[in-house]
Amino acid sequence: MEEVIYYSELYDLYHNLLTEKQKEYFECYYFDNLSFSEIAENYEVSRNAVYRQLKFTKDLLEDYEEKLLLKRKREEIEQVLDEGVVSKKIRNIIDNN
Repeated sequence: MEEVIYYSELYDLYHNLLTEKQKEYFECYYFDNLSFSEIAENYEVSRNAVYRQLKFTKDLLEDYEEKLLLKRKREEIEQVLDEGVVSKKIRNIIDNN
């Protein structure tokens, strides 16, 4: 379950950097809970092709995070906000954007 949450968070941040096929396979697997076989059947490709594409996409998402650190920065901002260091007005502005 932690893996699904982790990759979903990365996907949320970096999905615009992926190809349409990468997005489709990822969403089928992680959001629609389809198996490799089901995705392969839907797209008329081999199960191994789906596996390789998803592996490549996960590696790509991790690479983006390693270079851009958006997930880490978001977590750091959320921690500061949770500690109450910023005013309620600033918190409301951030939450509404």
